[in-house]
Amino acid sequence: MPKTVNKPAKMGTYHEDDVLFLLKDLSEIKLEDSTSNRELMVQSGMHYSESLPIEYQPPEEYVELFWKTLMEYKQKVALCVGIVAEQIYQIKENKTVLVSLARAGTPVGILIKRYLKFRYNVSLPHYSISIIRDRGIDEKALQYIISEHPDGAIQFVDGWTGKGAISIELTKACQEFERKYGTKLDDTLAVIADPGYCTTLFGTREDFLIPSACLNSTVSGLVSRTVLNKTYIGTDDFHGAKFYRDLLPADVSNEFIHLISTEFSTIWEEAADISSQKKHEKIETGFLGMQDVMKIQAEFAIENTHYIKPGVGETTRVLLRRVPWKILMRDPSSPFVKHILMLAEEKGVEVVEYPELRYLCCGIIKSVKENKK
Repeated sequence: MPKTVNKPAKMGTYHEDDVLFLLKDLSEIKLEDSTSNRELMVQSGMHYSESLPIEYQPPEEYVELFWKTLMEYKQKVALCVGIVAEQIYQIKENKTVLVSLARAGTPVGILIKRYLKFRYNVSLPHYSISIIRDRGIDEKALQYIISEHPDGAIQFVDGWTGKGAISIELTKACQEFERKYGTKLDDTLAVIADPGYCTTLFGTREDFLIPSACLNSTVSGLVSRTVLNKTYIGTDDFHGAKFYRDLLPADVSNEFIHLISTEFSTIWEEAADISSQKKHEKIETGFLGMQDVMKIQAEFAIENTHYIKPGVGETTRVLLRRVPWKILMRDPSSPFVKHILMLAEEKGVEVVEYPELRYLCCGIIKSVKENKK
């Protein structure tokens, strides 16, 4: 396998002991466009990874809701982190190399690393790398990790699953990597929540609010979404991202990590017990959430399943950085959708009660191509 010359980027507000970003720093390049322009370009054929949305900065009451939700559910998040961390360690032990998928996976990877340090006094390596739907994983980043940890066992980490597009992309990417380089990788994705039934490594399958889904870069180390644009990314480069230094006053990334981590001492016994029980269960996947997606596609005459984003995390993303059309809601009274209702009201997006939904909610992106002049 070729030796990569790339090095981890000194970017973001996380400590290097928590995570190393295998990304090319594009902070000085203007890649952002308005949400409406960008949506039109994406729906007209430009790949979403070639540009960035302008980072939405929420109003004060929304940030207050983030903190309220975090305080209410920090123990639940910590327990789910502990359950999945215990499972990872049972399988791979000290050989584990945590590889989170930027950017939603990054805080989760840090929490798993922190939990295993607390529980087993091991300090596992943790990297954050890029994977992009329809474009694959950053092979240069994987080559770097393998060269640094030739005896390591890579464990991919993300925040949650929606309909499973990234899980499928990861499996394809691992197969392609083995075909090219002869190195077999475990494509099992570890997540906090798996409402889409896409993986066997999860903390819960409940579709609940992981508070880090509420915000963008300000809870992800001030690192942007990843970018794969040939103008700026050469064939030997890592995929790129930006460090939003201008948002430093609003950054809560390390506070989020600290608040969840302080709960580990209260949940570790329960986490260990639940993960031990799972060893004796047959855990099915089946990507059951796609049944909901196909039903919604037919019922609302939606041309592409890419426009349908199920689950609390994905619905939040639709409202924060896409052009939303409708929000389908199984239970508007759930505490996990308060921030979604707030965003929908702010943006004038219709919320439709939709009781026959496996997920708590589903965001539908507006088709804007017909508006093109």
